[in-house]
Amino acid sequence: MEVILARPRGFCAGVNRAINVVNRALQVYKPPVYVLHEIVHNTHVIKELEQKGAVFVEELEDIPKGSITIFSAHGVSQGTKKQAEQLGLKTINATCPLVTKVHRRVSRLNKIGYDVLVIGHKGHPEVEGTCGHASGSVHVVSSPEEIQELQVNDPSRVGYVTQTTLSIDDTAKLLTALREQFPDINEPSRIDICFATSNRQTAVQHLSEQVDLILVVGSKNSSNSNRLREVAEKNKTTAFLIDHAEEIDQAWLENIQRIGITAGASAPEYLVTELVTWLRDRYEVSAVEEMDGVDETICFQLPNI
Repeated sequence: MEVILARPRGFCAGVNRAINVVNRALQVYKPPVYVLHEIVHNTHVIKELEQKGAVFVEELEDIPKGSITIFSAHGVSQGTKKQAEQLGLKTINATCPLVTKVHRRVSRLNKIGYDVLVIGHKGHPEVEGTCGHASGSVHVVSSPEEIQELQVNDPSRVGYVTQTTLSIDDTAKLLTALREQFPDINEPSRIDICFATSNRQTAVQHLSEQVDLILVVGSKNSSNSNRLREVAEKNKTTAFLIDHAEEIDQAWLENIQRIGITAGASAPEYLVTELVTWLRDRYEVSAVEEMDGVDETICFQLPNI
């Protein structure tokens, strides 16, 4: 059996920044430090931060007055920020800068009288936070059918943004539908899907051409990890999303000669290392190689803490 590792894989700049924000806050202010929602969507990251003294909550009302409160990498609405201020919480914003860029575009479009279409998954924290920056009409769309049924104030004054962790191929189909429905649609200078998401999806496309099966390391609620599995399957390569090696069903690996491994943008690299060790312990692994790919050198500055 051969193992090929995708490149790039694992932590992106936004996730690194968010985790570092929590760790730095714990050092400066001492535990407990509160985080609204999961800082990133990975069970292992959450568990590690909880062991250090981070407390994850779903409602601001669950946080004691005056406590340090961190907003997750997915971003929050303007209403949430105001509520935190009213509750007397000391907030630190760990929103990914690329998500913040989307928030600003929503605000700008609404201010000039545009309906804003948010391409994304209804109920996802990032989408809810993005909609929460609207001061005018905003609509979430997830399918061409929803686009056809849209009612807007003025079809000539419509703009769009996208969730940063979407499938590139699926988004392209939606954009085609949008342009047909609204020929004058206001488009961003570049698509909002983040560079790390794009890079990982492209890597999986190439990886799927070289292997019999792909294992995607990531948590079940991680949007970008789920998209990696979908990209592999669209390229006619069987893929499974696993949180850790022990979730593998060995029946998946019967008659498999070449396994590809990648990891979602919120999955730590040590999980990939553990997965490779798991395979070596149970199978004759003749080689472990990393494919050629993009080197990501972008690093986001931490906010004031």
